[in-house]
Amino acid sequence: MRIQLSKKARGAVLAAALLTTGSPAAVAATATTGDTAARPSYDQRVLQRDLAAVRRAGGGDVNVLARVDTAHGAPMRARIGTRTAGGADPIPWNAHFRVASTTKTFMATVVLQLAAEKRLSLDDTVEHWLPGVVAGNGNDGSRITVRDLLRQTSGLYDYIDDPEIQDQLFNHFDERRYDTTPAADLVAVAMKHRPTFVPQPGQATRWAYSNTNYLLAAMVAEKAGGASWEKLVEHRVIAKLGLRHTSIPGLDPHLPDPHVNAYLATKDGTRLDVTEHSLQHTADSAVVSTTADLNTFFRALADGRLLPAEQWREMRQTVRRTDDPDDVAEMPVGTYGLGLRRIPLSCGGFYYTHEGDGVGVNTRPAVSADGTRAVTVSLTTTTAPPDLAAVNRATGTLVDHALCARATSSSRG
Repeated sequence: MRIQLSKKARGAVLAAALLTTGSPAAVAATATTGDTAARPSYDQRVLQRDLAAVRRAGGGDVNVLARVDTAHGAPMRARIGTRTAGGADPIPWNAHFRVASTTKTFMATVVLQLAAEKRLSLDDTVEHWLPGVVAGNGNDGSRITVRDLLRQTSGLYDYIDDPEIQDQLFNHFDERRYDTTPAADLVAVAMKHRPTFVPQPGQATRWAYSNTNYLLAAMVAEKAGGASWEKLVEHRVIAKLGLRHTSIPGLDPHLPDPHVNAYLATKDGTRLDVTEHSLQHTADSAVVSTTADLNTFFRALADGRLLPAEQWREMRQTVRRTDDPDDVAEMPVGTYGLGLRRIPLSCGGFYYTHEGDGVGVNTRPAVSADGTRAVTVSLTTTTAPPDLAAVNRATGTLVDHALCARATSSSRG
């Protein structure tokens, strides 16, 4: 069965599986003043209004859920839509969803923890840890460091762009929805293609988003950490923070309850339920979470609960995006660090994020630089994938309002 997807949504496709690409939550912000007194107040009405704008940006064909957490008071929540297409039950407040590429921030955190423990160095080459894996067709693992993998500066081909994988996913989705292709096989697919570039000492840093980088980062982490990447994330992040609603289901195609069903339109206009699949099972996309747990995770990053100060500084060392026109077109502002984007706020300063775009779902988390405020927006499609540039503008506005506003007494939705 053929699924009709937008150009950018094709980047959410995983080898023999729909996956995730970088399509950031952007806000065209102009730094003004950080004076708290000058910031607008923020309440349930503003959040609900901004969420309605996100839904309109999605063409009205998305269910949307948002949660704002601050250092004081109860969380603020808003939702629009139903649990199933045509159903009456509203989106559950604690709905589980696949976070897609937001998984990369979890993976980068583990690698940085291993670096803090001297189990690996960010300057280690891929060849050092994975001899012969990145080679052929101009690929050279001796020129690529662990840091390059995490900050998307390796130049490696993105395996989900492989024409055979694209054909399988778009023309044969139902046949491929339970695909379990191992990460090493997906890396081998990327090695059939020439890289976009090869990092060169002494030359300007180049950047291009590639899911292949995080498959390799996980393989390095497994060797250095002595366990599977899933176990490393579960022990070092999920259990450490007590994220009771965050998991890595692996090859299990089912989402935990409660969740929202996702749908995509086929070529003949039929609505296809795409909730159940095994496609996002690798280290670039496999985490399942909730808005509450994602806010906890990103706040823990920013306030020092997950990384020592040195590694948190490393994570925030960003580079300019140079070789990915689609990424820059969708997010005209911001830079990229180690599994983390930095985006300017209209009130001054920056926030940190990593978007996730998967099969029928889009995730937009964000945290203030000091970790005191966090917001996550979750979108689930009911027909066609949304225009991500429009969605990013709307979610960017919501994030900017939530993080720049004066603290007021929160109200629950």
